[in-house]
Amino acid sequence: MNIKGVMITMKETIQFVSAQEAANYIQAGDTIGVGGFIGTGVAEEIHMAIENKYIETSTPTDLTLVYAAGIGDGNGASKGLNHYAHEGLIKRVIGGHWGMAPRLTPLVEANKIEAYNLPQGVISQLIREGAAGHPRLISHVGLGTFVDPDLDGGKLNDATKEDIVEKVQFDGQDYLAYKTHPIDVAILKGTVADEKGNISLENEPLTLDVLSFAMSAKNNGGKVIVQVEKVVKNASLDPKSVHIPHVLVDAVVVAENIENHMHTFGTQFNEAFIRSNLVVDSKQEIYPLNVRKVIARRCAMSLDSSMKVLNYGIGVPEVVANVLNEEGQEEHFTPTIEPGIFGGTPAGGLDFGCSVNPDAIIDEAYMFDFYDGGGLDIAFLGLAQCDNAGNVNVSKFGPKIAGCGGFINITQNAKKLVFCGTFTAGGLKTTVEDGKLTILQEGKVKKFMDNVEQITFSGEVAKQNEKPVLYITERAVFELRQEGLTLIEIAPGIDLENDILAHMDFKPVISKDLKRMDEAIFNEGPMGLTFQEKELAMQ
Repeated sequence: MNIKGVMITMKETIQFVSAQEAANYIQAGDTIGVGGFIGTGVAEEIHMAIENKYIETSTPTDLTLVYAAGIGDGNGASKGLNHYAHEGLIKRVIGGHWGMAPRLTPLVEANKIEAYNLPQGVISQLIREGAAGHPRLISHVGLGTFVDPDLDGGKLNDATKEDIVEKVQFDGQDYLAYKTHPIDVAILKGTVADEKGNISLENEPLTLDVLSFAMSAKNNGGKVIVQVEKVVKNASLDPKSVHIPHVLVDAVVVAENIENHMHTFGTQFNEAFIRSNLVVDSKQEIYPLNVRKVIARRCAMSLDSSMKVLNYGIGVPEVVANVLNEEGQEEHFTPTIEPGIFGGTPAGGLDFGCSVNPDAIIDEAYMFDFYDGGGLDIAFLGLAQCDNAGNVNVSKFGPKIAGCGGFINITQNAKKLVFCGTFTAGGLKTTVEDGKLTILQEGKVKKFMDNVEQITFSGEVAKQNEKPVLYITERAVFELRQEGLTLIEIAPGIDLENDILAHMDFKPVISKDLKRMDEAIFNEGPMGLTFQEKELAMQ
C-alpha cells in the first residue's frame, strides 16, 4: 500500500486455527511463555494439543517453559503445565510456583530437566522487561532466600547449571540481577477475538501477563497464539476491553470444548468474578470454633486501624477474612490478591486468585510493583517450617517442590508480616472450649526445627530491615526480635514445657513479659473486635 509516497507493509492476516494446528507452531528448542494463574487464564485446549502431538509424534522436543504463577489443578495433575511432564518434551522450566503441576516434580528429582524457581513477581516483571529488550531485572526481592546466588540461585537440582541470578551493588546496596528470557511462542487465553485478531478479556477474572507475554514474543520475532471463546466482526469490541492488539497476534484458537475454556479449573463461569455491581448475599456462615479459627482470631488482633491494604495467603490465612466478617470489621480493610485483584471477597481452592465482586483488576506485574514498593500494610501467610533465626520455608519439603509463588515478594515488602499455622502437623487433634485449648493428640511433624530445608523467608534480612514479624499458632505466639525468635504468648490450658518446648528442635528466647493469649479467642461467639481506635490493646 502506498499513501502519499510512503510504502506501508500490511501485517500478515491473522490465522484462525484449531488447537491441533496451533501445536504445529511450536518448534524444537522453543521457549514457551505460558499465561495463567492456577486455572484462570489458561489456554487448556492448546496445551492438551501440544501434549497429544508429542505423544503421537515425539515432537516438539527440548522446550523451555517460562511462567509466573502455578498453572495446574494440583493433586488432579491432569491440567495446565502437567501436560508438559514428558521426558524429552521439555528441557528447562523457569517458574514461580510448582505445586499445581506435581507431574513435573519427578523429572526434576531425576535430573531429567533443568529447573528454576524464582519469585512469582520477579518472573512477571521479567516478562515485561524482556518485552522492552532489557537484559536484566534489578530487584532487592530474593536477597537472603534460596533465590540468592549466595545460596541456591533458584536452582532446584544438579542438572541445573546456568546462573540466571547475579548479585550486584548500586549505591553500596546489594541487589539481585535476574536474566530476562526471550520468548519464542506465547500461549495465552482471552475472551473474544475480532476478525483482525484484537483480543478482549471482558469475561476473564484476571488479566495477568497477557500483554507483556505477547509483546515479548513479538519483539523477539516469535509467535503469539491466543485461545478464545468466540470471534466477532471488526469494530464490535470496546477498544478499552482489548488487552492484546491484533498486531501482536499470529493465531487464534476458538475453543471447541467449553470445559477447556473455564473461568478457573474449579468454576466454569461466575459472573461475580468479573463484576462489582452484583447484589450478593453478604452473610457468611459462621466459621466453626477450631484451631484454624483460633489462629485466625489471634491474627486479626494483630491489625490496627492504620492498616488498610491486606494480603491473605492460602489456608489458615483465608480464615482471617471470615473472622473479620463475623466481627463486622471487614469494611475497614481492602484485601488484595497477587495476580492483580483489589477488593471483593477472595475465593479459595481452585478459584484462588479470583475475587467475588472485586473493586479493580490490574495486570500482575503492576500488582507486584505495588507490593515491591511497600504498598501492602500487612500480609497473613502460611507457616510450614520455621527455625531459630526466624527463617520460614514454604517452598520445598524433601522431594516435594511447592515453589515460592508470590511469597518472597510479599514477605520481603509488606510493612508487617504474620505467619500463621498449627504448631505441629500430621495428626494434630485438639478441643477448644471454655476459654482454653486442649491437646488431644500431638502432631507427628515438628514445624519449629533447627534448620529449615529451604529459606523462602529470611529472618536475617527482616531484622536488618526492622520489619515487625509475628508467628502465630494455636498454642503459642512468637515475635522476631534482634536476639532471635521470641515466645511472647501461650494459650490458656497449655503447658510451656510439655506442650511447646518439648515439640521444638531448639529453645526460643522466652519473653520476660510472657503473656496468656486472650481467652476470648477460645470462646464461642464474636470477640467484640473493633478497629475504631488507632491501636488495639493487644499487639
